[in-house]
This record gives sequence, structure tokens and C-alpha cells, in this order.
Amino acid sequence: MKVLVTGAAGFIGMHIAQILLKRGEKVVGIDNLNDYYDPCLKHARLAQLTPYPNFKFIQGDIADRQTIEDLFAKEKPSRVINLAAQAGVRYSLKNPHAYIQTNLVGFGNLLEGCRHNDVEHLVYASSSSVYGANTHRPFSVHDNVDHPVSLYAASKKANELMAHTYSHLYGLPTTGLRYFTVYGPWGRPDMSPWLFTSAILEGRSIDVFNHGRMQRDFTYIDDIAQGTVRVLDRTATSNPDFFTGAPDPGTSYAPYRIYNIGNHQPVELMTFIQTIEKALGQEARKNYLPMQKGDVVATCADVEDLKRDVGYEPKTSLEYGIERWIEWYKKYMS
Repeated sequence: MKVLVTGAAGFIGMHIAQILLKRGEKVVGIDNLNDYYDPCLKHARLAQLTPYPNFKFIQGDIADRQTIEDLFAKEKPSRVINLAAQAGVRYSLKNPHAYIQTNLVGFGNLLEGCRHNDVEHLVYASSSSVYGANTHRPFSVHDNVDHPVSLYAASKKANELMAHTYSHLYGLPTTGLRYFTVYGPWGRPDMSPWLFTSAILEGRSIDVFNHGRMQRDFTYIDDIAQGTVRVLDRTATSNPDFFTGAPDPGTSYAPYRIYNIGNHQPVELMTFIQTIEKALGQEARKNYLPMQKGDVVATCADVEDLKRDVGYEPKTSLEYGIERWIEWYKKYMS
């Protein structure tokens, strides 16, 4: 099987590509290696993949239509995992055009590539951010998500709608995964584990938004990567019980599925910080700030559908995950 992994030099993309390569799949990775954060980290991730003879890397942008058309025509992937995206809620307030180009135009190019090249299954990254102003917890894929509170969230909701259209019109099997706060080795510098760890070790204060009164469903990267590959292996199908009189947002009469993928164990932000402090043996200097625009107070994933359909079962405790994160961070930074 040949799998196209977009965002292959990214945090989640690298881990998923590794799993596929280790089990013998051919993987074609594409990434534009932009400077949203230090490209050196992206090159270091790629260095983990290039030793595999069944890995091929192409530097390119999914928002470039000709690049994607040529890629599909030449490589003919049987399955696609789209992890290329402009990430980050707060950055979407500063640079909205980056989200429109990559998350909307780029995703449209991939859908067209899948449509015209008989792709068996498209799995794509959505986000827990789509739940927006929804306060019903745990977040369920069967809930309405029509009130996003950031452009990033709106772009991910748009991906789900675009995918459904292609599933309906062309019978393209698509599965969207709403990722909940992923952390672990090779994580991004703009995410809280890196920000907190680097600040504590360097003696700088950390920003604690909403005065620490927040919860996140922190999920370790290994659990996320394994779950994503399980979903890739289970091609989306139509729901025979779908009732158009009361449509279920998580399924469809078309070959379309949406799943939450998280830990289902939300953690207080202060507990998360304390876990990092304990692993480092140092206390953080804290700068308490109000809630930032675009943020939500709490996230919690209902993952029962994913457990039922693919046997997903997150196994990594926060303490173990943070220890592995700190271990990797110190090694990488040295």
C-alpha cells in the first residue's frame, strides 16, 4: 500500500509515517517546511524517516494546485492522511490568510486529487477547536458544532463540510479526526509543553491564561498516532440507519465519518504545570493572565465511537508522557 502523508515533517505526521514505514507500507511525504516555527526541528523529524528505503519526501505546498495535481498523477497513492495545516488558535488572530490558503485552498486541492485518482480512503486532521462555544461535555461527534470561536476552528469545521460534499458527490470515503491537545517527543515549540519547559529551565516566567482555570484533554502522541493508523485501516462507510429527518453530525448516508481522538481524561492546567515542575525538579514563575480570544475554557473527548469501531484505547498516563517529553526535550536541546 502506498500512503500519501501531508505534513510529514510535522509533529503528528512524523510519528504516523514512522508507524506505516515500520509495518512495510510505502510512504510519500509532502511538507512545505515553512518557518511558522524553526524549520530545523522539521528537518530533524525528517531525518527520522529518510533511512527507510520505502520513504519518499517531496518539498511542496498543498495550496499549490499544480504541485498536488502532479503529485497524485505521478505517485498514485491508494490512501491519504492529511496532516498539513496552519495550526494554532492564537496565530489565526494575527495571520488569517495563512489559514485560508493552507486549510481551505490546500484541502480543496487534496480532495480533488483524491477524487480524480481513485483514492480508497482520505483521513484528515480536524480539531477539538470545532466545538467552540459548545459547553456540553464530554464533547461528542453527535453534537452540533456550528459556533466556532476562532478562524482556525472555522477552517477545520469547513474541512469536515468539504469532505462530506466529496463523500456525497463522488463516493470518496473520508474520515475526519478531531484531535485533542497532543503532546510528547518531537512536539511543536508553540505548544504549552515546550513553552513551559523551556521557560522553567531558563528561569523565565510562564503565561498562565484564564488564571489557570482551564482544562485540556492532553493526549500522548503514541496514542494519537496508533489511533490514526487504525482509522486509516478502516475505510469509512455509510450509516445504514442514518435518518435525514434528524441528521447525525458524526455519520452520514455517504461514506463519511467523524471521530474524536483524545484521552477522555481532562486535566487542570495547574495540574499539568505541576507535573512538568515535578519532572524537572524546578518550580515555575507564573504570570497569570485573562482568557485569550479564541480559546475555550475546557475540552474533553467522548471517544466511545472510536473505541467501538477501531478498538482505540489511550494508555499513556500524564506522568509517564511528561517524563518522556522532558527526556526528549533535554536530549534534543543539547
